[in-house]
Amino acid sequence: MLGYDETTYGAEWAASYDTFFPEAAEGMIDRLAELAEDGTVLELAIGTGRVALPLAARGLKVSGIDISPEMVSLLRKKPGGAEILVVMGDFANVAIEGEFKLIYLVFNTLFGLLSQTEQVRCFANVVPHLGDGGRFLIEAFVPDLGRFDRGQRVQAVRVLHEQAVIDVSQHDLVNQLVTSQWVWLSPTGIELRPVNIRYAWPSELDLMAQLAGLELEVRWGGWEKEPFTSASPRHVSVYKAPAP
Repeated sequence: MLGYDETTYGAEWAASYDTFFPEAAEGMIDRLAELAEDGTVLELAIGTGRVALPLAARGLKVSGIDISPEMVSLLRKKPGGAEILVVMGDFANVAIEGEFKLIYLVFNTLFGLLSQTEQVRCFANVVPHLGDGGRFLIEAFVPDLGRFDRGQRVQAVRVLHEQAVIDVSQHDLVNQLVTSQWVWLSPTGIELRPVNIRYAWPSELDLMAQLAGLELEVRWGGWEKEPFTSASPRHVSVYKAPAP
């Protein structure tokens, strides 16, 4: 999509993000807190804090990275948001000091890096910030190519009395890219919310982790530790840095 870059999503979605996407599920917070083992935590693409703030409320020391001043501004306005250290920048750079017991990327956010090279770079840059036995967690959907008909898809996301949201997407099979517009229709007019992603298969993520020196510790089909099977629509994958 012409004109789309790493800042576009935050700038276009910040105003409606918390309205459209619910708070983090309790199971997600439970699993992240367990894996953090009372240590320090880093969220890549911290956004409006829907995950970071509940973790901080449990007594964990949470830091974050985000490139969107619009998203981080909303985080700062929430109770406890001003106390969280946030470094502004591209999360793939992991340009923050220190080591962390847990670094995580949830809600398909790794796929916001629009090339395999950038995704590999993210894995590599995470590793120096993991303490001995530290973990890198990724939550993402499992690609479903059957969703697309001749490389495209139109889907009603939300239909209310005075609002409809339609997802219009094109699929580039070769580059594993999906270019989307969420079209918001209401009595006040039409609004567009662009979303571009580069999806990756779980096995591809495992290879990225291996290249970075990480090992797959566990993969669940969800935050309640459901078994991951061929029918799982998403996965929670935990990679671990080897102990010395």
